[in-house]
Amino acid sequence: MKRDMRKWLEELQAAPVKKAMPILSFPAVQLLGISVKELISDSDRQAKGMQLVAERTDAAAAVSLMDLSVEAECFGSRIRVTDKEVPTVMGRIVEDEEGAKALKVPEVGSARSGLYVDAIKKAVQLITDRPVFAGAIGPFSLAARLLDVTEIMMECYDEPDMVHLVMEKATSFLIEYCKAYKAAGANGIVLAEPVTGLLSPALAEEFSAPYVKRLVDAVQDDCFIVIYHNCGNNTIQMIDSILETGAAAYHFGNAIDMAEMMTHIPAQTVAMGNVDPAGEFFQGTPESVRSATLQVMEKCCSYPNFVISSGCDIPPMSKWENIEAFFGAVKEYYEGQAD
Repeated sequence: MKRDMRKWLEELQAAPVKKAMPILSFPAVQLLGISVKELISDSDRQAKGMQLVAERTDAAAAVSLMDLSVEAECFGSRIRVTDKEVPTVMGRIVEDEEGAKALKVPEVGSARSGLYVDAIKKAVQLITDRPVFAGAIGPFSLAARLLDVTEIMMECYDEPDMVHLVMEKATSFLIEYCKAYKAAGANGIVLAEPVTGLLSPALAEEFSAPYVKRLVDAVQDDCFIVIYHNCGNNTIQMIDSILETGAAAYHFGNAIDMAEMMTHIPAQTVAMGNVDPAGEFFQGTPESVRSATLQVMEKCCSYPNFVISSGCDIPPMSKWENIEAFFGAVKEYYEGQAD
């Protein structure tokens, strides 16, 4: 369903009671009674899972799987898949500059990318009461999976030309991938760039921000927006280059103080975060989730452009009673403000 997403952001910011927008998709496996392996292999199940999550929660938007293995698999990476955990990338496929030059940019539709686009096409038919966001990895985080996360940190210093070459190819593919999501009817993309959060501000400005900006410029318009996600612990230090990407909204992880981050966000720009997904949604209790959620809201909701969320994607086997405690705490906070 086509929407004016700029207006959606404006209304979200202006609302005295703001709906939460957690990165909530993988726990759909529990509602469907299937494994993660089955979910990532079937577009019908993905779309149905998103629908079930939307029906069960009063979230501001529906968000598809934050599966950061899909794009690397298209380039030829090996993927580790289990029944209860999010897929992960195994090993590196680019070893040196010759490997970088030989790396082929895949077609959208290769490996599981076509399946994920098809899932969004089906989801937008099932979910019509709120925006539907697709998920994609960011350029530097994709390059890090192709080169290995540890190795790319050194190669930014030792082999910068090689890193830039891989970045160019990664970005070219991601632009076409996001365009495919847009054509499928998505209202936007949550672009996950977590590995950038490990860089210094100077390296982030060189190796991530320009490529993210290129992607944003290529796909973002009034009806399709980019929400930039970074759950690294250096995001406050690199916020200037992050904002230069031009994304319509920003989402940050629990490694930072969200209240401090809000002091750096322009007043008309929406920022979201940052209840601990592993420590609270997965390992916590309803009582601890409630406490953690209220704590973030009490520190950050004085900023009209703040929207409460999870710090990253919520793990597949997180208890639904914890997820419901999060939404209950959001309701409790706003009811308390009205008294």
